[in-house]
Amino acid sequence: MAIACLALFVALSGVAYAAATIGSAEIVDGSIRNRDFKDGTLRGNEAKRNGFGGGAIKERSLAASELGKVNSAAVADGLARHGVISNVGALVRGRGITSASKTGDGQYQAIFDADVRNCTYFATLGDESASGPGTGQIAVTSAAGNVNGVRVVTRNSTGELADRSFHLIVSC
Repeated sequence: MAIACLALFVALSGVAYAAATIGSAEIVDGSIRNRDFKDGTLRGNEAKRNGFGGGAIKERSLAASELGKVNSAAVADGLARHGVISNVGALVRGRGITSASKTGDGQYQAIFDADVRNCTYFATLGDESASGPGTGQIAVTSAAGNVNGVRVVTRNSTGELADRSFHLIVSC
């Protein structure tokens, strides 16, 4: 029993001695790893302004123009594609849309800046200004000859092809 107590005393005194005598000056830079910290023990005031260690990202080293698309941002990227097209097929405003044209009575084609074949299309009759939308019907589908294209057909209230302004959203 005496030997066990002596061994316990020696073990505990070594830890106590190390805790009392080893300071930050004795720790080699970069030698402490993330797993060496107990959860919740590292507070904000221990962190330096430039981050942890030499590999920290510095704000001045980031250039927004060099950042690529974040893969998980696909929804936001898809919702960024939309357009407002007038009854004569002119692109009034939009994002991610490169052109729009009228291809026949009540028939339009919108071309986007990416392949939209596997996307979902939403279209609604709507005026390009603050005026009220006209009445009628609208249908939308993929453009047959262009993977970046969407075909829109507008009709009047009786179902006949008619030129109508509309709003189009492409969600990928």
